[in-house]
Amino acid sequence: MATGADAARITAKVRGKDITLDGPLTKDEIRSRIWWWLSAEPGASEEGEGARREHDGPGKDVIMTLGGYYEVSPDPHTPEAQNLVEMVHDELNPDG
Repeated sequence: MATGADAARITAKVRGKDITLDGPLTKDEIRSRIWWWLSAEPGASEEGEGARREHDGPGKDVIMTLGGYYEVSPDPHTPEAQNLVEMVHDELNPDG
């Protein structure tokens, strides 16, 4: 397992917040870190007006992996979001 400087690291900018994902992480940990605002705002959901209004600023939610830049869906339950979690999980956990 890689540690220290050799550990896998993925960066993201989501809702104006810089996020660093250091491996290894489970898929649930990855989801909670990428879509952090769903649990950070009491009563807010992906459909919540307060959550949407707060994020109307410029710039897209993106994550940078070894494969390139990917846009982060505001809904963690879309097929695209599931694929992103799978890809990030594979990069952070190369040994399985």
